[in-house]
Amino acid sequence: MKQELSDLALITMILEGNTAAYAQLVKRHQRFVFTLAMRFAKSREDAEEISQDCFVKAYRALGTFKQDAKFTTWLYAITYTTAMTFLRKKRLDIASIDDEGAAIQLENHISDYNANTIEKTSGHAYLNQAIGMLLPDDAAIITLFYKGEQSLEEIGQALNMESNTIKVKLHRARARLKEKLQYLLKDEVKELI
Repeated sequence: MKQELSDLALITMILEGNTAAYAQLVKRHQRFVFTLAMRFAKSREDAEEISQDCFVKAYRALGTFKQDAKFTTWLYAITYTTAMTFLRKKRLDIASIDDEGAAIQLENHISDYNANTIEKTSGHAYLNQAIGMLLPDDAAIITLFYKGEQSLEEIGQALNMESNTIKVKLHRARARLKEKLQYLLKDEVKELI
């Protein structure tokens, strides 16, 4: 049975010139980085672009990684800032769309939303859908805390905030998530929460 190398061992190998070790690091964390990127981007193509940018930036900055924190915390901080930069840039691009085009996109989105709602019946799908309806910061904190199993301190490091601020934001994000679930599930939410 082959023992898996730790993130720190892989980073040491990469910094010593073994660039192939970076593929292992990417493979290990790509799924969660993509999930977090999806919380911000809402489209698969944008999330893939954000994820790819994150790993390129992480590779270039790997020499600056201070090994006093977990690699995942550092990587998720890069993911967060990359996603925020991407969304700001995208908002600027969207501002140039004419009103008629925006109305057509909104109409298509609403009809797609209704079709998708009928297809999604599992509680997990509703939960992911509700998280997708949250603001990007709320979705990131919920995702990092529950799916990434990051502590409040680690999330604070990743998002460059105090852990007490994260605690308050997490509490508020849970409340907003509950509202979204109630909207999606109406009476069924009482059984899930």
